[in-house]
Amino acid sequence: MAFAPLQNDLFLRSLRGEVTERSPAWLMRQAGRYLPEYNATRAKAGDFMRLCKTPELACEVTLQPIDRYPLDAAILFSDILTIPDALGLGLHFVQGEGPRFARAIEHEADVAALPTIDVEESLGYVAQAVTTIRHALGGRVPLIGFSGSPWTLACYMVTGGSSGDDFLKARNWVYQRPDLMLSLIGRLEALVIDYCTMQIRAGAQAIQLFDSWGGLLAHGSFERFSLASLRRITAALQNAHPDVPVIVFVKGGGGWLERIASTRAQALGLDWSVPLSEAATRLGPGVCLQGNLDPAVLLSRPEAIEAEVRRLFEDLRGFNETAHVFNLGHGISQFTPPEHVAVLLEAVAQASQRRSLPQTTHPR
Repeated sequence: MAFAPLQNDLFLRSLRGEVTERSPAWLMRQAGRYLPEYNATRAKAGDFMRLCKTPELACEVTLQPIDRYPLDAAILFSDILTIPDALGLGLHFVQGEGPRFARAIEHEADVAALPTIDVEESLGYVAQAVTTIRHALGGRVPLIGFSGSPWTLACYMVTGGSSGDDFLKARNWVYQRPDLMLSLIGRLEALVIDYCTMQIRAGAQAIQLFDSWGGLLAHGSFERFSLASLRRITAALQNAHPDVPVIVFVKGGGGWLERIASTRAQALGLDWSVPLSEAATRLGPGVCLQGNLDPAVLLSRPEAIEAEVRRLFEDLRGFNETAHVFNLGHGISQFTPPEHVAVLLEAVAQASQRRSLPQTTHPR
């Protein structure tokens, strides 16, 4: 299928290791409840999953922040739990409590009973949304597709939805039934590869893997239950689609940056617990860094937002061969005043200007 030529390639150039004239910017959860236009569209949809499963509405909300702000990338509006939903767990959202499944994965028989699905058939609405968004963007900015990591998806599936105890039940499986957890993760790994591949074929120009709960794993468990599958997923996507960069984001993974970089993803997403300068020192110039402002900053005064942005980029000064994409360290809060995002992006555009650019790039 033919799409309009890309007019702003700053984001993709950065992911490929190029040090650009300024840091491109996008925000995790940039289409969300902090925007009044999003809330209006969600009300029109009736419920969250209908919003996700209606390609025209998913397109509408994906474009809302792009129409409002000078962002350098759009991200598909969807949810990380679409795969468990397609597996028949009955995803729904409870006001004030987050996602819930009609049934959880509690026993060995539940894992064995998970159906074999064709993502093109069961999750085709996501592919339709991707293609619809690409056409609607008209080449203004690149489109990011995404998936939750197998470990993160497993956390929700075993718990039955959101958790108030750091997914203690799923973490217990790591010790009591590691074989069963690995069996579940293996099933999910294959589906994540197929799911991301479907999005790429539909028009996604980059993929982000969200390992939102990888940081909950003990040091000795992270490799086995999360990182190994992230490594295999990244390799499969890169082998099949070498021109589509992959971003790996492990919330709470600052202690494992070198190990996460072994995925050979083009970019590593960082939460706010690791200074950019430290990450750049530990990883060297061969990987693009993405991040990493604390989303809570956006609830503060405009002057504080501007000061924190300046501090972030001052920390990166001196690392002239490190490619960088600006983002938050996690998703934007629903309580963020929309005008504060405009302040943020203007501050990023000013503070991230590079006075001199290196002559070489460091492709992954």
